[in-house]
Amino acid sequence: MIRVRCAIYTRKSSEEGLEQDFNSLDAQREACAAYVQSQKAEGWVLLPGVYDDGGLSGGTMERPALRRLLSDIGSGLVDRIVVYKIDRLTRSLADFAKIVDILDASEASFVSVTQSFNTATSMGRLTLNMLLSFAQFEREVTAERIRDKIAASKRKGLWMGGNVPLGYDADGRTLRINEAEARTVRKLFDLYQETGTIREVKEKALALGLRTKQRVAPDGTHSGGQSFDRGHIYQILTNPIYAGRIRHKGKVFDGRHEAIIPEEAWDALQARMQGEAARKRRGRPRGSGKVQRSGLIGKLFDETGDRLTPSHSKSKTGTRLRYYISHRLIAKSGEGVTDGWRLPASELESVIADLIRAHLDRPGALLKIVPDCTAGEVGVLQDRLRERLSAASSDPLLQLASRVDLAPGSIQITMNAARLAEMLEIEAGRIGADLPTIQAPFRLRKRGVETKLVVSGAARPVDETLLRNIAQAYAWFEMITAGQSYVEIAETAGTSKRRVQQVVDLAFLAPDIVRDVMAGRQPVGFTSDWALRHDLPSDWAEQRRLLATL
Repeated sequence: MIRVRCAIYTRKSSEEGLEQDFNSLDAQREACAAYVQSQKAEGWVLLPGVYDDGGLSGGTMERPALRRLLSDIGSGLVDRIVVYKIDRLTRSLADFAKIVDILDASEASFVSVTQSFNTATSMGRLTLNMLLSFAQFEREVTAERIRDKIAASKRKGLWMGGNVPLGYDADGRTLRINEAEARTVRKLFDLYQETGTIREVKEKALALGLRTKQRVAPDGTHSGGQSFDRGHIYQILTNPIYAGRIRHKGKVFDGRHEAIIPEEAWDALQARMQGEAARKRRGRPRGSGKVQRSGLIGKLFDETGDRLTPSHSKSKTGTRLRYYISHRLIAKSGEGVTDGWRLPASELESVIADLIRAHLDRPGALLKIVPDCTAGEVGVLQDRLRERLSAASSDPLLQLASRVDLAPGSIQITMNAARLAEMLEIEAGRIGADLPTIQAPFRLRKRGVETKLVVSGAARPVDETLLRNIAQAYAWFEMITAGQSYVEIAETAGTSKRRVQQVVDLAFLAPDIVRDVMAGRQPVGFTSDWALRHDLPSDWAEQRRLLATL
């Protein structure tokens, strides 16, 4: 008798009810196990592995348990997938075709215990394709109905959820004014009336200690309560919700909530903002658009010594996209030359500015720059340097570089002594003759059509969400070692059992990976969302190899 190794796969789209002792996944697994037992005479054997995807949609294949199951099939460990219904496996016809290809390559198949299909025959595949087509059609129709319902509700002025704006609290299908936050909103509008520029509003709001809305996520994490940036201020000043209106897909409807700003005052402010923008556009040279200087012009060279030249293109939306490209790609564009560099300008400039800032902010850097610095002026110059670094944007920092050399795998920055002297307000002759160059590993990574620059030593903003989840994982792991179950922890934290199971894996990250996350130097693709959707190996070396591919 041929031994047929069976693996049960279960899935549920939402997390609702997963915290229960016996949930939908357990019910699916019990029915599938009973079916496998009924086929014992045919040689069917149930494998002990558990492949559960709770709280994940069937419209994508980015599901940890499914990925693990398909990997085991490819390794020859599983002969048959057993599911409660076909749509537990996938709701996408395209994904179903991919799964069937994987099964065929490994001479495996799958069985639905409530539907009689056999993927080993052409008729079975045709029937399955038809069924999945209807499942996908049902999913798309449902999505259209939801979108139509949201649009119809907003036309009636109803609040349909999402992040509650500053100044309001959610109150069913409408909004209720939060008077404490509403004072902040009114103050921002008053500041714009006084100053006429968002930049000055930002400065005055910072001086007054105004803060963004504080929010508490379902998992208990806190966010917000920060100072306003210019983009946030602009979004508040132009949001019609503060005039008692609801915006949807570019259209504005009368809302059922109370306005914080009188309609006449809000309309007048919009007209003023548009007038200010038109006046600034008239003041620019024709065709100039927003001024975007290429701060590395004449300073950037590749491994062949060829200079990288500023260039640009336009996106489908008309946005101007800047690049630095090897000069030979321009000079010999009609000769089929392709071995050159083409780098996104803004990202490259930001990376180089961060490297320069990090280099100058290191302990002892000042004494290498100014070797004859006396004990009495070390503190003065150090304070001056830190003040300049904290206030400087990318442009002033790029002026500190006299040359930047790129090569596959590395980047080297040569410092400009005269510019350093200007920053420190000292004589140029006092700058050391042997200024150290800045070197860092450098590589390119393609993410779709986008090119990412990955540079060790150039810290990005710390991923606060990932950091909070790692800290939460350590706390939950301690509770597990103390004898608490996933269900008990979930009840205490006010979340789902599935969420606890996903997050706690982060407690087993290698220490150096955690340090990189704390410093903002983890791989670009290593985000909290990625971590919760993928299984991390327990072996630290395997973790490093996996993350190196992101």
